[in-house]
Amino acid sequence: MSKYFGTDGFRGEANKELTVEHAFKIGRFLGYYYGKEHPCQIVIGKDTRRSSYMFEYALTAGLTASGADVYLLHVTTTPSVSYVVRTDDFDCGIMISASHNPFYDNGIKLFNSKGEKMEENVIDEIEKYLDGEIPEVPLAQKEEIGRASDYSAGRNRYIGYLISLATHSFKGKRIGLDCANGSAFTIAKSVFDALGAKTYVVSNKPDGFNINTGCGSTHIENLIALVREEQLDCGFAFDGDADRCLAVDENAELVDGDKILYIYGSYLKERGKLEGNTVVTTVMSNLGLYKAFDELGIAYEKTAVGDKYVYECMNEKGYILGGENSGHIIFSKYANTGDGIITALKLMQVMCSRKSTLSELAKGMTVYPQILKNVRVTDKNAVLNDPDVKAAVEAAEQALGSEGRVLVRPSGTEPLLRIMAEAKTKELCNKHIADIEKVVRDKGMTVE
Repeated sequence: MSKYFGTDGFRGEANKELTVEHAFKIGRFLGYYYGKEHPCQIVIGKDTRRSSYMFEYALTAGLTASGADVYLLHVTTTPSVSYVVRTDDFDCGIMISASHNPFYDNGIKLFNSKGEKMEENVIDEIEKYLDGEIPEVPLAQKEEIGRASDYSAGRNRYIGYLISLATHSFKGKRIGLDCANGSAFTIAKSVFDALGAKTYVVSNKPDGFNINTGCGSTHIENLIALVREEQLDCGFAFDGDADRCLAVDENAELVDGDKILYIYGSYLKERGKLEGNTVVTTVMSNLGLYKAFDELGIAYEKTAVGDKYVYECMNEKGYILGGENSGHIIFSKYANTGDGIITALKLMQVMCSRKSTLSELAKGMTVYPQILKNVRVTDKNAVLNDPDVKAAVEAAEQALGSEGRVLVRPSGTEPLLRIMAEAKTKELCNKHIADIEKVVRDKGMTVE
């Protein structure tokens, strides 16, 4: 794991862990790095956080000071930046967002010229520059100084692209949209309205502070209430930068990322279009998904947590569907990153094609109770390597057999041990989590 950049960019509290100085220097380095052989062009998007404007200006100053021309998409979604980079031949793209985090956090996500997450070797060079381990890069002079331009046309082209992906009219469909007071607050409604749906939109009035607050994919109860009150056909909830999507069916029941993978995976399978007959998941996907895939004869791969790892697996092996239960779903025929609005459109495609409700499409998968507990510890690696902790995990796995599982992993950003259990009942989950946690506590490895 890099010092500053995790699996989804450089993220932290604005002007605390992630400062304007960081943003300026990232801009300085990227402008220099991509401008070595030609005048480079870099596109920037941002979400609705108050601090996103500050970081936009700092990045722009750094980039133009190094000679880059900057094109501003303004408030837009993370996947739109990926789309514009790869279709308009930009050298790289930057998205300013902390995704589903609260408003006071922010982040810088980087994309290469293909619209993919930035290569690790470039990230390593940026980090060395941030830490002063490589010489200062030169400032552009005279006519070589870059400039910034409005590029809202790129965002509009992305909206047109989304509309073009629909295979059916949504006329007569009553659809709820929870935009998390974030990047999707105008884009999502524009797309669904253009396709004929009757839309009911909530959390589409961002004020710089209310992004993800009691709304969006991390607070699905907001959308559940909307679907129930308005008796809608279905609803879709996005996160702050709209690279995630969770759905709610006509009965106001959650359809999470695993169920979305099941619905679309089975749809592709029955049409003979599931490349490699495989869906890519992460280790956090529900056991019920794997049992449902087994019944359908669909293979699956498991990666580490993070849509970056899902995409890398898909790209390496030619698979076209993968994702996480959190709602990061990648349809690689249409995008190089998770795209919440594409996810919603693809679910609508299956509903319209099969003439089925969302609940009918999801009923083939039974979700196993899954409980996750975070335990604050003194040393994550010491806990994971402790023989008694390992023995407790092994004992739980043996007790559950093929009817459950446990997963113990460290947090990537905090001093936490994440203990997850799946079983036929919540009681069994809680029992095995408690057994493992007791061993950790008895050995004095927790922080009270």
